[in-house]
Amino acid sequence: MGARCSRFGLCFWPSQIESNLNDLSCAENDDALPGFCEYSFDQLRAATSGFSSENIVSEHGEKAPNVVYRGKLDDDRVIAVKRFNKSAWPDSRQFLDEARAVGQLRNQRLANLIGCCCEGNERLLVAEFMPNETLSRHLFHWETQPMKWAMRLRVALYLAQALEYCSSKGRALYHDLNAYRVLFDQDGNPRLSCFGLMKNSRDGKSYSTNLAFTPPEYMRTGRISPESVVYSFGTLLLDLLSGKHIPPSHALDLIRGKNFLMLMDSCLEGHFSNDDGTELVRLASRCLQYELRERPNVKSLVIALTALQKETEVPSHVLMGISHGNASSKEMSLSPFGEACSRSDLTAIHELLEKAGYKDDEGVANELSFQMWTSQIQETLNSKKRGDSAFRAKDFVTAIDCYTQFIDGGTMVSPTVFARRSLCYLMSDMPQEALGDAMQAQVVSPDWPTALYLQAAALFILGMENDAQETLRDGTSLESKKERT
Repeated sequence: MGARCSRFGLCFWPSQIESNLNDLSCAENDDALPGFCEYSFDQLRAATSGFSSENIVSEHGEKAPNVVYRGKLDDDRVIAVKRFNKSAWPDSRQFLDEARAVGQLRNQRLANLIGCCCEGNERLLVAEFMPNETLSRHLFHWETQPMKWAMRLRVALYLAQALEYCSSKGRALYHDLNAYRVLFDQDGNPRLSCFGLMKNSRDGKSYSTNLAFTPPEYMRTGRISPESVVYSFGTLLLDLLSGKHIPPSHALDLIRGKNFLMLMDSCLEGHFSNDDGTELVRLASRCLQYELRERPNVKSLVIALTALQKETEVPSHVLMGISHGNASSKEMSLSPFGEACSRSDLTAIHELLEKAGYKDDEGVANELSFQMWTSQIQETLNSKKRGDSAFRAKDFVTAIDCYTQFIDGGTMVSPTVFARRSLCYLMSDMPQEALGDAMQAQVVSPDWPTALYLQAAALFILGMENDAQETLRDGTSLESKKERT
């Protein structure tokens, strides 16, 4: 259950989905984002729970040289923290100059850089947190549905727009552009990670991709150029076309042999026109030309991809089939108890819990020996009875004490007692303790929607709106399953 409540669906500022992509200019600044600032190492260590392995969000894992963590600042802002290998940036001045330059960029096509830390040998970057995984995950490792053609076209366009914006601001180089660098925000819109705008080593020569996908000029000179970024964009177009990570040399052989349909993801069959497929293949092959001068610039890519867009009125989260972070509880079919929890209506929650009694404890295992029954059970039951009387009388302080005696007695387990004490904590302005009890109620009774609804109520009070909405949805889903069985 810890994973559920450590899941952050928060984003820093509401991305504005264009209802019509014909207006393709994207905002360069957003007033809701803070200016670039420098954090202390202690701040970021606290925000990531001591750089806990549980907070690692980079798909390359704990042993990667540069690890990305999810963190939460004191103001409840959720962040992504990239911690560099200690040998990556020996020159602190160079690191700070690079970070400050990238931190001046502000665009809704980027997962923007909002800060950094440079203390001793530590080098860290702080960016907006994107809650909906990477392009790699959605394209190569999907679970519920493959990415739709219209969404693949949108990803290509948004990335081209991100690169065009960066180029216009003097940041035309992007290091190791690949499907891991494309992140999805709470609205399901793709964003380009700002981390790739920073050099990955002291001289900017590192290029960590498999050599089969590396721009040929890097192999010759060890340097990248704006044209190298276009080459890498071409490999991403191949990813979007095929749903696989195909080496460019193999793809170009198929294209030259006019077998480009063999490139296409079989999941897309019947969902795109041959003309559209042909045009995207043409763009990819142009990006992958051996000679730098034969590759298109990013501005021409934006123009070409704009003309291909489909279903422009459909929000990205709908095309992606993901839960929308701002979805209102009113859009869900909630039970009266779920509705009360969505409003954090503690009086109504109390009334409904009192009315339900202990019927949901049925089936909870409480195996007691005869000796335990005779020596301990009566006092345990008396504690629960005193707690129930105080609960009915709305004496929540006494109820907490009595229910705590029952729980600490350890002779019986009752999800309802945890639920009731959770509400008592809410009534006593102790939402963190309430959340803990609601989670414990679910541990005891995993299929009990009430436990999830109470978690949502506590999360709302704690100001964790998106986590609360997600938990409400989980409770609703669980309740629907129970009603069907």
